[in-house]
Amino acid sequence: MRYSPISRFRGTLLGAFLGESLSTGNIQSQSYLDLGRMAVLGTESLIALGRLDLDDWIARQQQESLNLAVTDDISIKIILATLPVALFFHENPIKLRQNLLHVLKIWEDDPIVRDGTLAVGYAIALALTEKLNPRTLIPQTISFLGQTPTSIPKKLLTVQNLLEQGAGLSRAQAEFAKEELSNTISMAFYCFLSTLEDFRLAVLRATHNGNFMQHATPLTSQTTGAITGALSGAYNGIGGIPVNWQLLLQRNSPVWGLASFSQMLKLADAFVAVWSGVYDLTLNPTELTEEGYEVALLCVYAAPRVIRSR
Repeated sequence: MRYSPISRFRGTLLGAFLGESLSTGNIQSQSYLDLGRMAVLGTESLIALGRLDLDDWIARQQQESLNLAVTDDISIKIILATLPVALFFHENPIKLRQNLLHVLKIWEDDPIVRDGTLAVGYAIALALTEKLNPRTLIPQTISFLGQTPTSIPKKLLTVQNLLEQGAGLSRAQAEFAKEELSNTISMAFYCFLSTLEDFRLAVLRATHNGNFMQHATPLTSQTTGAITGALSGAYNGIGGIPVNWQLLLQRNSPVWGLASFSQMLKLADAFVAVWSGVYDLTLNPTELTEEGYEVALLCVYAAPRVIRSR
């Protein structure tokens, strides 16, 4: 395996955060906090329950007064909010699709948001299972979307053509200059695939790309950077994120409402532990006082060399 799952999980979450925060020009800006807070709450829910529970997701978001009503702003945020689901179910394409569609029920059904969520989630899943081939990613993603009335498959085919022709960034900017979610997603795929092995360059191209950004709202630019960062972070792992960018995170807080950069790393580590089936008693030490719970955690049975289904 080229990179460990923990490196890729960390890379996806931190890549999304860095990608959108760099587009604000100020890592302390308040404008992006809700953007990833939903993803953090979703991750915490999956860690606590070990499964996807929509009622728990909704309760956590309502507790922090996060807006669940679908607006233009929220529709862009939804894709980032579903990143934990893409990570948690990445190894099984059927469960991945089912659970991504299931979590979208929290919000009103929007075909563009649905296809964008499936496209990003599937690309991340291929990266984590080391099956991502840049030449076949877009055709595979379109097949994963299935029959759809949206323009996303067509836009992704345009990305494929641009890459095959070796088109530069300025041409991609002109192609996806109109401000709409399908163009935001397409631009993120272009920035990721055109600089596949270079997290830094992919994110910088997504967040400082000339004419495209001049006509985009701040939230649109944040989303382009965040999706690019998540894709590149999943592919290159946390080791692909420049050290000086990581040091910048360590000197600043909060990170999507968390107290510090190290807390984000601990969250990602706990997430991997729950996903992989590791029973770490230190993850929830306060729960060990409940009668019988300690025994239930300690007594785990499975056949030799068999990974039990979640």
